[in-house]
Amino acid sequence: MKRKPVNPTNPVAPYLGGKRNLAKRICAIIDAQPHTTYAEPFVGMGGIFLRRRIRPRAEFINDAGRDVYNLFRILQEHYVAFLDLLRFQLTTQENFKRLVKLNPDSLTDMQRAARFLYLQRTAFGGKISGRNFGVSADRPARFNLTTLEPDLEALHERLAGVTILCQDYSEFIRRVDRKGALFYLDPPYFGCENDYGKQMFERADFVRLAAQLGSIKGKFLLSINDVPEIRETFAAFNIAPVQTSYSIGLSNDARGGRSELLIGNFKWEMP
Repeated sequence: MKRKPVNPTNPVAPYLGGKRNLAKRICAIIDAQPHTTYAEPFVGMGGIFLRRRIRPRAEFINDAGRDVYNLFRILQEHYVAFLDLLRFQLTTQENFKRLVKLNPDSLTDMQRAARFLYLQRTAFGGKISGRNFGVSADRPARFNLTTLEPDLEALHERLAGVTILCQDYSEFIRRVDRKGALFYLDPPYFGCENDYGKQMFERADFVRLAAQLGSIKGKFLLSINDVPEIRETFAAFNIAPVQTSYSIGLSNDARGGRSELLIGNFKWEMP
């Protein structure tokens, strides 16, 4: 089966490290590579997955975070009921604080998905831990189903035929790896390993990840912050610096242009 064109879709919520400013360049590299299977071990809100313009025969997305996995699964399997649950939600700081305090394990899967989507839409900067209520004087309320519903509908349609998993990255790569596979990896930044939850990804995982990627049958492209430790750990692969910008967690003086690294086991033309 040949690869088919697909319309890019917007992520339905912000997410820390969403790669918005690099997405066009990364997607151009991915779409140019022949592959029959596409897979993301750290999908997040799908900032790269959803912006691609070509889909192969098989697609797999994975995230060890249960909230991420649960939201995508609910959108894929229970879209209409999920919309009904969201229909009367309003953007209020009190509701935000109430949902932050709730233990997600005490909720049904659909309630948990609604809680996660609401918090990601209303939290400053798409943060996962240490969330703060986001307020902006020059934009509408952050949770508005009348403007969100078209994106949810498009995501529901885009997820048709996609296999969604919730596993450790290493197990996911092992299961999906095959000749013709292309992995895109967006792990936590070096030095920010706990930003997505404690014990989900540790400093030592960079070494383990590099070792596993060195023996896979398929291709991979990885994006990460440019620090000496990452250059040393992934020195066996092709490494290309790329300029981008991000601001979450940085002081005003430090915000602006930053160099990230694209790392892979194949050669590509930089868009």
